[in-house]
Parts: sequence; C-alpha cells; structure tokens
Amino acid sequence: MSTTESSSLYDNLEQMDIKSLLQNINREDKKVAFAVEEQVPQIQALVEKIVPRMKKGGRLFYIGAGTSGRLGILDASECPPTYGVPFDWVVGIIAGGDQAIRKAVENAEDDPQQAWKDIQEFGFNAYDTVIGIAASGTTPYVIGGVKAAKEAGLLTGCITCNLNTPLAGAVDFPIQVVVGPEFVTGSTRMKAGTAQKLVLNMISTTTMIKLGRVKGNKMVDMQLSNKKLVNRGTKMIMESTGLGEIEAQKMLFQFGSVRAAVEAFYKKN
Repeated sequence: MSTTESSSLYDNLEQMDIKSLLQNINREDKKVAFAVEEQVPQIQALVEKIVPRMKKGGRLFYIGAGTSGRLGILDASECPPTYGVPFDWVVGIIAGGDQAIRKAVENAEDDPQQAWKDIQEFGFNAYDTVIGIAASGTTPYVIGGVKAAKEAGLLTGCITCNLNTPLAGAVDFPIQVVVGPEFVTGSTRMKAGTAQKLVLNMISTTTMIKLGRVKGNKMVDMQLSNKKLVNRGTKMIMESTGLGEIEAQKMLFQFGSVRAAVEAFYKKN
C-alpha cells in the first residue's frame, strides 16, 4: 500500500475532543517541512534547469487533478500579480478543465491522453517545462502528460508524496516528499497538499528571483491592483529614494511600477 493511502496513526477521531483533534493535526503538520527539506537537492536540480530555459522564452506548466491540480493553478495564478509577469509564463492546468477547480469532474483524471491535449492548447516550445503534481504518483492524466511532454523534448519534473511511483519514473527530475499517513486516512489535501504547496512556493519564488523579478527583497514589479498594494509600492519607493509619500505615490502612478519609478528617479537625479 502507498504511504498516502496507509492508515492514519490515529483512530476513533470522532471520539476526540476539539482540542485533541487540533493538536494532533498540528503534530502531523510539523512533519511536512522536514520532509520537504530532504528534497531540497532535487528541487534545486530542477530549478537550475528551469531558469535558463525560461530566460530563452520557455514557460512553466503545472498539470494535476483534484487538490494537486488546484494547487498548481493557485501557484500559477499568483505569479502575474506578485511579479508582474505575463499570464502565460506559468500555467496551471487541471484535469477536467476550469470547472474542476470548484467541483470534481468524474473520471477526468483517468484519461492519459488529455493532459498533453490541454497543454497543446497553449502551444509549446522546446524550452518549456512541465511539472506533474500528484500525491499518489499514479494519476493517469498526469503520467500521460509528462510522458508526452518528455517525448516532445520538454523538461519534466514532478511533485509526489510516495516513493518510486510511475510518475517519478516518467520524469527527468522527480521530487518525492514522503510525509507519512494522513491524519484522516487518504485525505491528501492535508499533509500531502501542504507539502506540494511548499514545494511549488519554492520553485516559483526562486525562479522569479533568478529571472530578476525581485530587487533586494522587494516585489518591485507587482501589479497595483488594490489600495494595499499601492500603499506597499509607495512605501518601497519612499525607502529607495527618500521621497515623501505624496511624491512617491505620484511617481508610482506615473510609471506604473516600483521598479520603473525608482529607475526614473535615479536617472533624473
């Protein structure tokens, strides 16, 4: 039996009081970061291949089903507002299409040909990377997608929570984060999902930093989509230039980003 499907270390959950349930869930969650830490060399090896490919025009595709697919979409959708990158730089694809984000689509994950068809709707080039996300490591949609991508010459990786799975065997760079049995047996939206989210954070954040989308420790290309972000951008400009708040905000609106405003200031001064 796979680790993700093995029986919980806890039983009679319905008899536990709320405090015990929360403490035990937290006890299990603490194991996740340590499991991710063990995979840092594998994550590093993959990111070191992704960055130069994206510099040459490649994109990053995440493919998954259910929770795994939703996590890929979440990470991809946060890259444009956070780093000001085009919406097709990082693409999240879920089995069953966008309707599956909110509601499960029956049998969508069982078609090994569909993921590659979904990727082809975006077009692809030789510098693209496809990362398959599947806690079980056995999802046909994901396995079929990475196999087709690899055959087409694309770089492939995966994030799974079992060892030596068919998915891991199908990619160039497998990331296998084994977090142990779930608190609720088989509920991989819990520890496995948390592990996948942490790894996705690491991959996209490190990639964006190395692509020059962060300066110092600031998101200088973030989209100014609400008052909070306008205020944050204004503060960044104030800190970088010594300008007062009114003038800094004026420059932010004039140039459209923190990076452009700061560069304009120093070019003029």
